Amino acid sequence: MHNPHAHDPLHGITLANILERLVEHYGWALLAEQININCFKVEPSIKSSLKFLRKTQWARDKVEALYISTFTV
Repeated sequence: MHNPHAHDPLHGITLANILERLVEHYGWALLAEQININCFKVEPSIKSSLKFLRKTQWARDKVEALYISTFTV
């Protein structure tokens, strides 16, 4: 039986978990250097960042790509 999620490293991981793990690993300042978006630079919080990332696909794509390159290589 074919599993369509077999090669998806983000399968089963929520955006909140991705962001929390990146913040834990990099901290807000280094995360903002990696991905230049204001929600990581100006009074950053998980809640405000999630709100922005859920509405802004290009930013979410960058966060997901950083997660993959940081934790699955």
